[in-house]
Amino acid sequence: MTSLLLTGIAELATNDPARTTAADPLGLVPAAAVVVEGGRVAWVGEAAAAPAADAAVDLGGRAVLPGFVDSHSHLVFAGDRSAEFAARMAGESYSAGGIRTTVAATRAATDEQLLAHAAGLVAEMRRQGTTTVEIKSGYGLSVHDEARSLAVARELTDETTFLGAHVVPPEHADDPAAYVDLVTGPMLEAAAPHARWIDAFCERGAFDADQARAVLAAGAAAGLRGRLHANQLGPGPGVQLACELGLVAVDHCTHLADADVDALRDSGTIATLLPGVEFSTRQPYPDARRLLDAGVEVALASDCNPGSCFTSSIPFCVALAVREMGMTPAEAVRAVTLGGARALDRDDVGALVPGRRADLVVLDAPSHVHLAYRPGVPLVRAVYRGGVALQ
Repeated sequence: MTSLLLTGIAELATNDPARTTAADPLGLVPAAAVVVEGGRVAWVGEAAAAPAADAAVDLGGRAVLPGFVDSHSHLVFAGDRSAEFAARMAGESYSAGGIRTTVAATRAATDEQLLAHAAGLVAEMRRQGTTTVEIKSGYGLSVHDEARSLAVARELTDETTFLGAHVVPPEHADDPAAYVDLVTGPMLEAAAPHARWIDAFCERGAFDADQARAVLAAGAAAGLRGRLHANQLGPGPGVQLACELGLVAVDHCTHLADADVDALRDSGTIATLLPGVEFSTRQPYPDARRLLDAGVEVALASDCNPGSCFTSSIPFCVALAVREMGMTPAEAVRAVTLGGARALDRDDVGALVPGRRADLVVLDAPSHVHLAYRPGVPLVRAVYRGGVALQ
């Protein structure tokens, strides 16, 4: 088995619990090296103590981070909603109703068109350092279209999420209860073979707490783990529901009462924040500082989707989190690496410690701080996934 030594690392972010402290949440190692073998991290430490390897690459004094873990995205869709974005920038408010526009385009697209488009977005993510991505359905909203959306997503990632409970489609507008029955019955049966997770949009204009609970319960009975969109557009019961059910993560968390923060802390449910949405919709940003100070674990993700947030860039989300949400650069980087991994209940990615998959991001900069210090600059110099440099 061939081993590879990566050396010339000015700063290595490990997320190793043996190295992290309150002052250093990334477990930084200066003047570092990493040995990769069999697609896994075999050794990490100071370069002066590095063992010999079969081959070596000098990274020239650059920073190295764990590969970014994007735990919330909606990549299987067709159509374009740039006019909707332009209207928001001209003063119109955001609502979830635009999802139905994408549903019509997605239903009309072929499987090949959906796969080609989603694969292009995944490639775009990879170039920006994302090595693990979760992909939701939710733009089919019929038995056939949800199942094929998830089949497409499964060709690109193992982290697939059934989101039939995104919004009620037009053909069920007069009978939402019948649509929930469809989601929890035939649609779930068709989707479950292609999914690991089940999700619901618990929000005004989408699904209430009782409906979301029914969807998650049906998913659990089918062997799917639960996730939830909650408290995005205003206060609501979603975060409390997620904590009550012991979900791994609840996403958005923009509008939180003190009781919501307490519930997140006490349950251990991760708050996944999606700052690209607030950038794109001009809504208030989540208060990450409040959550972190309360002891809540935070993840950051892109929420890449055609309507409320069409960005695939985790570095952009890091910069937003630092500038607008009260996070330090180190906290934001941890949230898009280890935080994202934990939000997907993954213990093989998100950190550079022996035994984990050798997913690394090489920055054209000496420190992780540059992701926020130099926003909008393409700092990702190289990406390794499973120890293999991506082209």
